Amino acid sequence: MVLQSSGKTRGLVTLDMLPPGARARVVRIDAGVRAVRRIMEMGLTPGTVIEVVMSYGGPILVRVRGSVIAIGRGIARKILVEPL
Repeated sequence: MVLQSSGKTRGLVTLDMLPPGARARVVRIDAGVRAVRRIMEMGLTPGTVIEVVMSYGGPILVRVRGSVIAIGRGIARKILVEPL
């Protein structure tokens, strides 16, 4: 399942490519139905602004809607974002 908020792909990167301190807007989730549901339940819906708190080796810590969540790198590779 592909969930999109925009048809544009220019300038997009996957969440795992952002450095600590970077802010971005979620644009698209390229994953299966279960993974999309799980990602959206964590608050990562298209249009949401996120900030990478930590990204050194293991899971990526991301600030979403005032909460910090850990996202595995495999899932982060399925989340396309537009750096701000």
